[in-house]
Amino acid sequence: MRTVVVMPTYNEVATIASMVDALLASPVVVDVLVVDDSSPDGTGNLVRQSARAHPGRVHLLSRQAKTGLGAAYRAGFTWALEHGYDVIVQMDADGSHPVDRLPVVLDALRDGADVAIGSRYVPGGAVVNWPLHRHILSRLANWYARTLLGVNQRDLTGAYRAWPAEALRRLAPERLPTSGFGFLVELAHAAHVHGLTVVEVPITFTGREHGTSKMTGRIAIEAMGMVLRLRRAQHGHRSPIRSLRRCHG
Repeated sequence: MRTVVVMPTYNEVATIASMVDALLASPVVVDVLVVDDSSPDGTGNLVRQSARAHPGRVHLLSRQAKTGLGAAYRAGFTWALEHGYDVIVQMDADGSHPVDRLPVVLDALRDGADVAIGSRYVPGGAVVNWPLHRHILSRLANWYARTLLGVNQRDLTGAYRAWPAEALRRLAPERLPTSGFGFLVELAHAAHVHGLTVVEVPITFTGREHGTSKMTGRIAIEAMGMVLRLRRAQHGHRSPIRSLRRCHG
């Protein structure tokens, strides 16, 4: 299976080279597509150097503006599908996702999954090097989205995912409107609505040691609003808060 790992970046100069090198050294053969939103720190230049050193294996898709994680993934997915890849993998560029779990994630696709998730929140999964408030925020965000949308997936906000090209085409991610971090939940919800088989593979997620997190309070609030919009679209205009109270006493 021709496989490409899509990594959105903005100011990831401290980690991008090591992530690309780790992926190229993986026992499973993958190409790498970095979708860079014109990082001013030189991230794109490092990727260009790697692309010259590994022609045909490393690619750079430069975008002119920083318009959000969802927009970057949509651009990366479109590029990957247009270039005939059989499997598209999502992965963070900051070193938080373990490259050594990639073979296990891809094995789940070979065993019949429509999407394989590198999950922090299934038995065997873990999160390290995160402050308490990030643990709490992530757990609450996943509970909130899972409860309102009726999705069984435990890690709705994680970005370590592998998709067969045909499954991704069914979801038509280019039509999903969310541009920020909420795109991850929106895409997981689309997989649920389309009845795709989701398998969660446990991983240990390591909080970034270099650079600055892109998650902010404003982004979290926007994502919560997106979940409410999905809920309304799924259940008409019935109050999601009232329904939530009925479900939980």
